[in-house]
Amino acid sequence: MGIHDLPRNESGIATALDVLRQRFGARLETGQALRAQHGHTTTWLATQAPDAVICPQSTEEVQEIVRICAAHRAPVIPFGTGTSLEGHVNAPAGGISLDFKEMNAILAVHPEDMDAVIQPGVTRKALNTHLRDTGLFFPVDPGADASLGGMAATSASGTNAVRYGTMKDNVLALKAVLPSGELVQTASRARKTSAGYDLTRLMVGSEGTLGIITELTLRLQGIPEAISAATCSFPSVEAACNAVILTIQYGLPVARIELLDALQVRAVNTYSKLDLPETPLLLLEFHGTEAAVTEQADVFGGIAAEMGGSGFTFTTREEDRTKLWQARHDAYWAALTLRPGAKGISTDVCVPVSRLAECVSAAQARLAADGFIAPIVGHVGDGNFHSLLLIDMENPAEIARAEDFIGWLNDLAISMGGTCTGEHGIGQGKAKYLERELGPGAMEMMRAIKRAVDPLNILNPGKMGLG
Repeated sequence: MGIHDLPRNESGIATALDVLRQRFGARLETGQALRAQHGHTTTWLATQAPDAVICPQSTEEVQEIVRICAAHRAPVIPFGTGTSLEGHVNAPAGGISLDFKEMNAILAVHPEDMDAVIQPGVTRKALNTHLRDTGLFFPVDPGADASLGGMAATSASGTNAVRYGTMKDNVLALKAVLPSGELVQTASRARKTSAGYDLTRLMVGSEGTLGIITELTLRLQGIPEAISAATCSFPSVEAACNAVILTIQYGLPVARIELLDALQVRAVNTYSKLDLPETPLLLLEFHGTEAAVTEQADVFGGIAAEMGGSGFTFTTREEDRTKLWQARHDAYWAALTLRPGAKGISTDVCVPVSRLAECVSAAQARLAADGFIAPIVGHVGDGNFHSLLLIDMENPAEIARAEDFIGWLNDLAISMGGTCTGEHGIGQGKAKYLERELGPGAMEMMRAIKRAVDPLNILNPGKMGLG
């Protein structure tokens, strides 16, 4: 499961560091621990640290840094909070990590238009805390308190996507610094446009390979009058997935619908001090009026019973809902308790909802046959699920088996009309599966765009299989 370093422009990087040090002084940091932190990934990929870290404080500073790096062909790697899972922040050719923690201002909120303009270092939780008194909120919730610039760069998704969509649906416009140092604005605040190429969605999900996001205009939603959370247990993962399929086909407007298999429920019970039945579980949330959320819960209860569900309960009490969703967000840490000392390798595939039960059941059977301890969770309302393989990273044979499983699962999802990644992104870890999914024509088109925008290949090189 190794990854390869790219050729380093040693003299160019050294010169760029000298020029940046003259301009920014001690703000250009080269300490080993800090650099390692800015190359660290939370799964199986090896750390590839940058040569230096700098925290820009304005768009103008980003432009200046990029121009210096471009002049000396030194790579530039954007860094949000470092929560991405596929090596997006690694520096395989060395270079400068731009940490956006100091560009964290909320520039404007327009309640009447239901949008906000922010800098990229603002985190999801910080924005929603700021918005609380306006009656609005930003719905994309990947679990981690990620930066919104990083979420846009990786086209993040999460638990609310089944109702509110992903980052692609919730970024109205952005500003980005191109590899030349030029600033581009991709769109206006208008809710729709027919003006030219859709540059916003070209940048969203481009993983920092085409431009460095310095400002975002985000679509907001009204905080629902009522919210209810529900849980329901099922005899099998297949039965739970079939309940999801029926729910989506029925058109029930669920806000969240999450799957936890029996192993994950056991881990959550231990870690989060819950007493859920240790069988496959669906965790749901309904948004709307008091009457609407009650009706939605009742309808789902009927669907669940038809699929063999039991123990269906729902609550509107905020403290109960918060406890359930915090447990879901802590699922990764809970899973690690199942095999102390192991490393978690997180997979991420997405299939059409009609193939969900088949795909999850096949994954579960393969994991069992391979002898892995690997709980399954998923944002199953949109066909997205994860297996977390708990691996002894000192055991090469075990690592090889994990790689085989990940490749098999990616190929299975693609064969079902799905994707090798619904939300983690490509980065380094999934680069070899992208061409299998999209074909050589699409890959060449992406490479042509990359060459045209970034001919020196200085922006986040080595990601997405683009060189």
